[in-house]
Amino acid sequence: MNKLKNKVFCVIFMIMTLVSTGTFAAYNIQTYNQQQNGVIRSLNETMFEKFKDMLEPPNDAKKDEQEFGNVRFMDHTVYTVTLDSSDSPIAIFNHSDSEADTEEITALAEKIMEHGEGKVIGNLYFTRYSYNYVSGDYITIVDNEQTNKLLIKTFAMTLTLFVLLEALIFFISRRIALWISTPVEESFDKQKQFIADASHELKTPLSVIIASADALESNPAETKWLDNIKSESDRMNKLIADLLELAKSEEVNDKSEFSTGNLSKLVEKSTLTFESVMFEKGVTLSDDIQDGIELDMNEFKISQLLSILLDNAIKHSEAGSAINVELKQDRDIILTVTNKGEGIPKGEEEKIFERFYRADESRNRNENRYGLGLAIAKNIVTAHNGTISAKSENGYTTFKVIFKAK
Repeated sequence: MNKLKNKVFCVIFMIMTLVSTGTFAAYNIQTYNQQQNGVIRSLNETMFEKFKDMLEPPNDAKKDEQEFGNVRFMDHTVYTVTLDSSDSPIAIFNHSDSEADTEEITALAEKIMEHGEGKVIGNLYFTRYSYNYVSGDYITIVDNEQTNKLLIKTFAMTLTLFVLLEALIFFISRRIALWISTPVEESFDKQKQFIADASHELKTPLSVIIASADALESNPAETKWLDNIKSESDRMNKLIADLLELAKSEEVNDKSEFSTGNLSKLVEKSTLTFESVMFEKGVTLSDDIQDGIELDMNEFKISQLLSILLDNAIKHSEAGSAINVELKQDRDIILTVTNKGEGIPKGEEEKIFERFYRADESRNRNENRYGLGLAIAKNIVTAHNGTISAKSENGYTTFKVIFKAK
């Protein structure tokens, strides 16, 4: 079971981590591309022809001064170094509000010319300057200092969020893995318990049969050993039949055997069937059955459900008491079977529907009862889109079945 939990955890953690990693990478790539596009735009939009005209004596100095003041690249600090035919710097234009160190820019331009003509952007996380060098014409230089800081800050911020998110994902994955595996673990535990209980129940009659067979072999004239063998064989046969019935009831999913029938008449018929048994036990029947209630049902299974509930009520009723069967419909269909007598131990109202549950081990074993009846009843009710519950109050025990209206 731990392997299942770990596998579920790993799958969930990997999926969520891939999503968060993809988001983290996509955001940083998008930010990088935005900054890179800004640098490319700044390198391309040099307006060099206007700068070249500014080198000529102006006709209207004030007008040219105004035009020069409007030449700005707001996203980056950009410099344009004009060159003569021999690649000697003529003038430096600063397209930002920052102060430019002429000597530093000139030295940078000379260093760029040593690497040859072309456009170089570089890694914007670390490269300080990007440039576009056209020999004998101009060099456009973009200062990436602010871009470097922005990208590193963005990466550090998203990395911190990523680490915190991974811690949260780890916790959530653990919780989800536990939530998913808990029902499986419970089912697995119930299956193991079921096998253990079934094995125990089968082992007892088998031991008696084997011992009686050995005794009969030693003393063939003694017939009581044959009686023991027959009794325990019948007991084993009933147990196997109940187990097969339980398995069938857990698979009542074939709706082809369902049809709309008169539930009221079916309940009346079932109660009449048990009148003789009630008479022998010394209990009476009281019923309140609303006429004309119909249900989409497997009639055989519903008859079996009624038999289980009535048999259970008779077995646990006091002599001289009454069993009350009530069927009514408001919106949902409600069936109740109430008896006076031995109640359900407090806190075990849900456990009685589990396989092999028995409140009194010795009594049930003597009566060949294996605690499978109510488990079968619950499966039948569930298959009919219903719920079943039980409670004991003031000496009365009531089983309540609700069939949900469609």
